[in-house]
Amino acid sequence: MNENQNTENEPDEEGDDAIVGTAFKWSLVVFALMAMIIIPVIFVMTRPDKEPPLKESKLAKVEVRETSEATAPNVTFTDTTDAAGIDFIHESGARGQKLLPETMGGGCAFYDFDNDGDQDLLFINSQTWSEYAGESVEKPALMGLYRNDGKGNFENVTAGSGLDVSLYGMGVACGDYDGDGLVDVYITAVGKNHLFHNEGEGKFRDVTESAGVSGTDEEWGTSTGWFDYDHDGDLDLFVCNYVKWSKEFDLAQDFRLTGGDRAYGRPQNFEGTFPYLFRNEGNGTFTEVAEQAGLHLRNPASNVPMSKSLGVALDDFDGDGWLDLLVANDTVQNFLFHNKQDGTFEEIGTLAGVAFDMNGTARGAMGIDAAHFRNNDSLGVAIGNFSNEMTALYVASDNAMQFVDEAISSGLGPTTRLSLTFGVFFFDYDLDGRLDLFASNGHLEKDINRVQPSQFYEQPPQLFWNCGSQFDTEFLQVPKDVIGEDFTRPLVGRGSAYADIDGDGDLDVVIATTGQKPRLLRNDQELKHNWIRFNLRRDNSNPYAIGALVEVELESKVLRRRVTPTKSYLSQSELPVTFGLGENDKIKEIRITWPDGTTSVDDQFELQVTNQIQKAE
Repeated sequence: MNENQNTENEPDEEGDDAIVGTAFKWSLVVFALMAMIIIPVIFVMTRPDKEPPLKESKLAKVEVRETSEATAPNVTFTDTTDAAGIDFIHESGARGQKLLPETMGGGCAFYDFDNDGDQDLLFINSQTWSEYAGESVEKPALMGLYRNDGKGNFENVTAGSGLDVSLYGMGVACGDYDGDGLVDVYITAVGKNHLFHNEGEGKFRDVTESAGVSGTDEEWGTSTGWFDYDHDGDLDLFVCNYVKWSKEFDLAQDFRLTGGDRAYGRPQNFEGTFPYLFRNEGNGTFTEVAEQAGLHLRNPASNVPMSKSLGVALDDFDGDGWLDLLVANDTVQNFLFHNKQDGTFEEIGTLAGVAFDMNGTARGAMGIDAAHFRNNDSLGVAIGNFSNEMTALYVASDNAMQFVDEAISSGLGPTTRLSLTFGVFFFDYDLDGRLDLFASNGHLEKDINRVQPSQFYEQPPQLFWNCGSQFDTEFLQVPKDVIGEDFTRPLVGRGSAYADIDGDGDLDVVIATTGQKPRLLRNDQELKHNWIRFNLRRDNSNPYAIGALVEVELESKVLRRRVTPTKSYLSQSELPVTFGLGENDKIKEIRITWPDGTTSVDDQFELQVTNQIQKAE
């Protein structure tokens, strides 16, 4: 039975399969038709909007600032050292021991010590070491005081002046600390420093002990400057100290050049020190207040004194009317001491951007100067550094004390990298109204070229012309064929200063050396630019108005100069301030902000005579 049932069912199953297959085919046809209908609908509903037709846009016209190649003006400097009567030779004491102080002097100063209206000249000398003292018994190494005849000729008047002393001198500061109208002299040294009171008639008296400003035998004084930090009307004194040094410690160190010869020591091998701040008590005496004023900084890791100071700039870096201190340190960070107006200072160098280079590294800083070199509200600080460390050019705007090193972008950096720069200062050598920059150069080692082919013991000084904003290069090094061979002849430059030595309105330069003759360079420019000169006087305890700000407003700009002779390295420039005016023959306004904060304004002044001199009393 089962077999019959199976046979009967077979036809029925085949019929069912045929029906299913037919239905499946029709389903595919339906799905295909639906897809043909739905897909176009979906495409139409979801397609993007039709793109608008392309339209050609007119490109804005590109304004390209056309710049011409910067060319420095034809200004020649003439070496008049011998012809002018300068016979000074610096004694470094070097006799082969290679003691560090031998390569760090000397300083110089332009100042009017006899009040006859022209700029006299003082050279700071060092001396032989005690074991060689017998060599100089007949002719000891003395300072060099030279009186100017008003025409750029000098007479050596050291003998009998009271400055005919022998010490291991370094730097100098000139200022009238007692308000008697005569400029006094402070000399820093390895060991105790000295203050000489100007007695008049070309005589000076050593008042160091009675004034209380000698410091200790253990310190090594370098750059120094007078300023009124506490606004009491008289001049106080800031003194940089370098490193903790002694002859015995120096000789015990095994400093070597490549090849085995003894070398001068590195500052990294010596401990740091603290500066001095001598507060003027108004009665001929001073009190040393550096610690209570906040100037004693210690290394946070070792707790030893941090400062290794060689240069100082005195200026009002935030425009609050109180002078601050910017200190250049050798191989440790620079310091910016902000005056808190209560007799104390706050160190903000790192926050302000002047402590290190752009890579956060401390440099071998020496000389320093600050100025409004762009004739706007920005303030620039130039610092001379060791070889292979370009000169720094820190710039801040709007009294913000936020500095950026613009040495590379200004064109200054690449041309200063190989030089070992000590003295630097801003001055307008061509009287065009823009402050230029001078650099005094020279190495430490006589044999440096033997181990470093790119370096030389004697190096040429450098002059950088401020091109202004019309050129891509802001500072252009003036070439030899323009400035003259007298200027560019190599020497072992250290301190440097400027003054108008011959009354012709332009600024002349002196370069001090270590172990050599100085170089006096007369500015022989003949560009016929106008200029104005201010020799400020006031009947008070700061009669030469150190710290005053002079502003000369022209049609299109305002020129600013601070009355502060403290600049460069170990040196002082003249107290009068000179403004080059270029082709401008009219002045809109003159403003003088005096050290006490009062202001004098003259808006009736008109410069009508080419190369006229104007003294503001």
